[in-house]
Amino acid sequence: MRQLLLILLTLSLFSCNTENDNTKILQKRIDSLETKLADTYKPGFGDFMGTMQTHHSKLWFAGQNKNWDLADFEVHELEGTIENILKYQAGRKESQLIETLSPALDSIENAIDKKDYDAFEKSYRSLTIACNTCHKATGYEFNRVKIPEISTWSNQDFSPLQ
Repeated sequence: MRQLLLILLTLSLFSCNTENDNTKILQKRIDSLETKLADTYKPGFGDFMGTMQTHHSKLWFAGQNKNWDLADFEVHELEGTIENILKYQAGRKESQLIETLSPALDSIENAIDKKDYDAFEKSYRSLTIACNTCHKATGYEFNRVKIPEISTWSNQDFSPLQ
């Protein structure tokens, strides 16, 4: 009986030591992954705003050319960028206000679905005003958005496919 007890005690101590070694190995892996995660690139708010500006402009020229497929694509790119702002920059005041753009984007989507140029233009103007209202509310009123006058996208044809 003593031998059995001694064997069981030895096995339990060995298994505890093995579990402790496994725990240490797992903790090292966790620490390594946390370090990698901390060093992973996370887009800054300005990166997202540059993307918004690009799609805002392209949306205008798509609508001006009545390229409704491209306009639909661009409005969804804007919505996707808003989703990414909410995901990657959730703690910022600007992020908490970014959804104020949603009513204007919904209105633009409706105009695109109906292929209604007048409604598109009116909704686009509302979107531009909403951008500037958000900038003012967050202390960035010096960053004014306007309806583009000329396309800086000389390598893109905004006309619809025939």
